[in-house]
Parts: sequence; C-alpha cells; structure tokens
Amino acid sequence: MSIRVAPSLLAAAAAAIFTAPCPAQTAAPDVAAFRALYQQLVEINTTRSVGSCTQAAEAMRAHLLAAGIPAADTKILAPPDRPQDGALIAVLHGRDRAAKPILLLAHIDVVEAKREDWARDPFKLVEENGWFYGRGASDDKAMAAVFTDSLVRYAQEGFKPRRDIKLALTCGEETAGVFNSVKWLTETQPTVLSAAFALNEGAGGELDKNGKPLALQIQAGEKVYQDFALEATDVGGHSSRPTKNNPIARLSGGLAKLGNYNFAVALNPATRGYFEAQSKLEPPEIGADMRAVLKNPQDEAAVERLWAVNPGWNGALRTTCVVTQIEGGHAPNALPQHARANVNCRILPGVPIPQVQQEIARVLGDDKISVAPTGDPGIQSPPPPLTDRIMGPVRKLAGEIWPGVAIVPTMSTGATDGSYLNASGVPTYGLSGMFHDVEGSHAHGLNERIRVKSLVDGRRFLYDIVKLYANGPE
Repeated sequence: MSIRVAPSLLAAAAAAIFTAPCPAQTAAPDVAAFRALYQQLVEINTTRSVGSCTQAAEAMRAHLLAAGIPAADTKILAPPDRPQDGALIAVLHGRDRAAKPILLLAHIDVVEAKREDWARDPFKLVEENGWFYGRGASDDKAMAAVFTDSLVRYAQEGFKPRRDIKLALTCGEETAGVFNSVKWLTETQPTVLSAAFALNEGAGGELDKNGKPLALQIQAGEKVYQDFALEATDVGGHSSRPTKNNPIARLSGGLAKLGNYNFAVALNPATRGYFEAQSKLEPPEIGADMRAVLKNPQDEAAVERLWAVNPGWNGALRTTCVVTQIEGGHAPNALPQHARANVNCRILPGVPIPQVQQEIARVLGDDKISVAPTGDPGIQSPPPPLTDRIMGPVRKLAGEIWPGVAIVPTMSTGATDGSYLNASGVPTYGLSGMFHDVEGSHAHGLNERIRVKSLVDGRRFLYDIVKLYANGPE
C-alpha cells in the first residue's frame, strides 16, 4: 500500500540510536551485535547476476550456531543445479511438540543495483543523517536480519516457546520467473515450511509529518499477478499499398479501449478494514470519499478522486490491467505482419484468471486480437483471516510501543512469497513494525534506505510479538 505522509526526524537523534541510550535500546539489548549482523547481510551481494544467497545463508547460519542452536536444527537447501540459491531453514524447538510452529519468512535475494547509478555504494551499508542506505537495507534484509537476530537472542536467553519457531531465509523472491525457494520448497518439500501461520514482508507503517508513528499496517492477502499477450497478425506487404487490417493500428485501437476501461470495484475484509481505518486518518474530504466508497463501491466519482490522490488506493479497490510492453512490425517500408502487447494484470483475490481474460477480450471487442495468459499461472489463494489470535497481540504490543497508533489492515497490490504459502495452506501475514515516510524505502529503486529508528523499533516489535505468538493458543 502506498504511503502518503511526510517525513520529519532529527538526524542527530536518529543517528545516535546505535550509540546512545534510548528506550528502544533499553528494551532491546545487544544492538551493536545486531548492527554487525545486519551490516554483514546487506554487504553480501545476493543479486541474481553475480551474487550468492548461499553465502548469505551460511553467514546467518553461523550466527545461529554461535548462539547455541544445534547444527542439526539448521540447514541450507537448494536444488543441485542451483548451488548459489541456498535458503537457510532453522528451528527453535518449543515445549509442545503437538502445536503447529510459527514461521518467520524473509527473502535474502535483492534487485540488481549499479554503482554508477547510486549516490553511495549499494553493497556497503552506509549510515547517514539517521538513515541506512544499501541494496536490501529495507527489502528484505531488514526483516531477515531481525528474524535471525531474534532467534539468536531467544537461544542465548534460554527461551523455550510453547510452539516451534521456524526461520526461513529464502532466495529468488525478486526473480521468481527464474527460481524461487518458497515455490520450490512448497512443491518438493512441503513440510519444511509447514506452519500454523507465517510472518512475512508486505506491510510497514506510516509516519506523520513530525516523524511520529501514525498507522501500523498488517497485510492479509495480495493480488494475483498475471500477464496476458495480446496479438494481431496479417499477411503484410508493401507499405505503399496499405490495407484495412494493419495489426499495429488494430492492436492500438484495442489497447486504447482497455486503457479507458475500469474493472468493477470489489471490497474484501482486508481492504474494507483498511479504508475504514484510513478514513479516520486522512483529511476530511479524503476520508469522506473513502466512506462513500465503503457505503457504495460503485461510486466511481469518489473512486476517481481517491485514485488522483493515491494510485495505490485504486489498485486496492479493483482488478487492474495495464499495457507494459509493445512490439510490432519488421521493416520501416513494410506493412506489419505482427503486433504484440503485454498486458499486466493484478487481480483481486478470488477472481478467476479466465474471467479476467474473457473481460479483456470483451473490452477489446475485436476477434482478430487474440488474448492469452503468459508465464506461470497466477497463484490463487484466499486472504488469510484477521482473527483475534493474530490481531490481539498486534494491538497489545503496538499500544505499548506506539501508544495511539492506528492498526490498519492492508492487501498488497504487489506480490510476495506469501502467495505461495497462502496457496499451500499456511496463512501468511505481512507485519514488520518498520515505519516509513512519504518517500518510502526506495525499494527496487536507487538509494534504497530505511530509517535507523524504524529498524530498531521494528526489531523490538518483531522480537516481542513472535514471543507472544509462539506462546499463544492454537
């Protein structure tokens, strides 16, 4: 979900968090050890092109072993033909062997980053003016480092939870079309990731203009990713003899229709909960539009106004399909024989992919433009329920750390590894406790970052909430 609130935090105070006493440090000791672990993880290159997830997994495994977790309870898993795509799987055993475990999931691979494009070396952790910069500093090595650090601390403290706590640091989330650990494991070794539920990336928090936490998000469900190929063909010929069946012109006309078309708005428990909570945090006129849509999802005028303020809100309300690539023709002096466009759809949970394909074809209104799904089929899975078992600990702990903060359910309009887990029967929730300003983390972009204080606060939140969940009832 896009974040709209503005940044503000005194740089000196934020930069001092790792060196001077503060409430977060008092509640979460060994911050220096955590920083060293985090820095080590960020500075291990885990890009698809030249990096190694296995190297990062081995480094994190070494921290677990040093903390006293038995070697037999840790392993690095990867297909034989992909030795650099290793995932770390570890477990801290609980008292009740009949209780299903909780799974802590984070991916350690990162998006490509070129040094010449960045203001700083993307593979060196840089602390500057209260921010950490580096590729993966936020997505997703912040959570991976916190989860690893939490298991280290639990082991050192002798914490014995009621249920097992599983850790999975996986590879390939950013390049799932090549290889994805979670997909591979759920298909080949499903018991490795089996759990009562999982915590994952996918939601953070919003700061107000003064840097105060305004809303803590918890993600329940995500839209389904699906590409479609739209194609038109003809026999071609000399460009001096144009015909009525030019594939480029035909496809262009269809794409113009699709670009002007809006799929119907449909709310689910996560998006309804989001807009109910967010309407109380926004300026009056925006809140009024949110309440109008909640009352009448077909109020397109209100939806249009919300869309103009934040495109992410439109994406949360309906299935979206947008053209992302086009190609066609073979010579400047020849009639095109072929034109093709890729249309990327983000489909609401529960909506069948064939239904979207049929709707695209209906909007095009041209039987000479074919519509076919491409790539792996989108993963359909129901949004996990936001039960009291999940929400109770969130409300309790958030109230202690950030008094007055709003708890806001969200549905991801993007995609995470949670799609594979939800589909395999493991309810998966995005929950980090890491707050961002209006600019966000710059994930996937230049100069990726995370606020130092947000990372420290998130560390405290995740450490404590995992304890609550691990000792909680079935």
